[in-house]
Amino acid sequence: MSVRHFLTLTDLSPQELERLIQRAIELKRRHQAGLIDEPLKNKVLAMIFEKSSTRTRVSFEAGMIQLGGGAIFLSPRDTQLGRGEPIEDTGRVLSEMVDAIMVRTYSHQELEKLAAYSSVPVINALTDDYHPCQLLADVQTFVENRGSLQGKTVTWIGDGNNMCNSYIKAARQFDFQLRICCPEGYEPAASLLEEHADRVTLVRDPREAVDQVHLVSTDVWASMGQEEEQAKRKRDFAGYQVSPALMNLAAKDALFMHCLPAHRGEEISHDMLDDDRAVVWQEAGNRLHAQKALLEFLMARRG
Repeated sequence: MSVRHFLTLTDLSPQELERLIQRAIELKRRHQAGLIDEPLKNKVLAMIFEKSSTRTRVSFEAGMIQLGGGAIFLSPRDTQLGRGEPIEDTGRVLSEMVDAIMVRTYSHQELEKLAAYSSVPVINALTDDYHPCQLLADVQTFVENRGSLQGKTVTWIGDGNNMCNSYIKAARQFDFQLRICCPEGYEPAASLLEEHADRVTLVRDPREAVDQVHLVSTDVWASMGQEEEQAKRKRDFAGYQVSPALMNLAAKDALFMHCLPAHRGEEISHDMLDDDRAVVWQEAGNRLHAQKALLEFLMARRG
């Protein structure tokens, strides 16, 4: 059986993604009921972190433990990656020792290179281009609260970053319409917008962008590695804050999501996370269950 990787949402078919979301919901129900599932007994996940993390590290490590396996945390400071070992050599070596590799890094191209030389599944836990694991949790959260996203309309407000790119991919894979609302100069790559032109609309006015939509999502204005741009971005995004007043323009049953950490008073108002429409804590918790379903899909199938 050939190895399967998860670098973007398009590495799984829409049907596989649907089954994965339903499995995540089932695994969550079983966990909350105190039932034990250990399909990954004696399996090991290597976790390579070049970017810091709270939710990603805890959810993957806890997930492996709950599934009966184990996880090893690796940082450039502690490994030969920090001394210049080529990523392809690291992929070959780790493939001899572990059952899957999770990577949180900057360059998506380096991640693709690692996957090309790995004989075990490689999971994208965030790159500068994509964050597909977060989208699994987001979709699971919407399904749990409102049912399928198929045919719904979603608004992304903020930078055309890795989360925005992943929402673009999700629009095709989960069959919904996406409105992207950002200032000029902060759009996603033109090629990505063109490829998904049947699913994605670019809207400049936040009020127009959220009108009667079913889900509103946002992220910080300056991601990791963009701290020097913080002041300029605060000026450019000043009119793009999500607040309860803005959410009032969305559909009555609309939800609000944020991948966290959040900067209150910037991309969201100080009271947005306390609004009844905000499901960010459930969304964060679902990283655990969605990734457990993903780990099981990629690792248990390999026997």
